[in-house]
Amino acid sequence: MILENGIIVAVEPDGLWVETIQKSACEVCVAEKGCGQKFLSKLAGKTVSIRVLRNKKSSAEYSVGQSVTIGIPEDIIVMASLLVYLLPIFAAIGGAWLFSGSDLQAVGGALGGLLLGGLMVNLHSVKQRDDMRFNPVLIEEPVQPSILNFQQ
Repeated sequence: MILENGIIVAVEPDGLWVETIQKSACEVCVAEKGCGQKFLSKLAGKTVSIRVLRNKKSSAEYSVGQSVTIGIPEDIIVMASLLVYLLPIFAAIGGAWLFSGSDLQAVGGALGGLLLGGLMVNLHSVKQRDDMRFNPVLIEEPVQPSILNFQQ
C-alpha cells in the first residue's frame, strides 16, 4: 500500500478531501545540482486534492486543516491506469476497424470508439465512487500498546 501524508481541505458526509503535495521524479534522480527542474518543481509546489473514504469514524471527528495519512493500494493504481489509458485506445482501434470502409469512416469510427471508451471509464468511476476497494482510505494510526503490570 502506498502511504501519503496530507491535510484535510473539506469534510463531506461520506468522505474527506485531502490535499497532498505532488512529488516529482527529481527526488530520486542523482543529477540534483546539475538540473533546473528540481528548482522549478520546488517553486511550483503543486498540490493534488484526493477524495478519501472514511473508515468507521464520523465526519465530526475530522476538521479542515487536520493532518492525516491516506493509503492507496498498488494493485488499484495499476488497474486504474490500465483502464483509463487502454480502454479508450482499444475502443478507438475497434471503432476504426469496425467502420473501415473509407478513410473518413475509419476516422469517424475511431473518434466514436474513443468517446465510447471514455464514457465507459466515466461510468465505471461513478459506479465505484463509494467502494472501499477502489478508493484511497484513511489509515488509522496504530494504538500504542500499554504496559501491563501483572502481579505474581
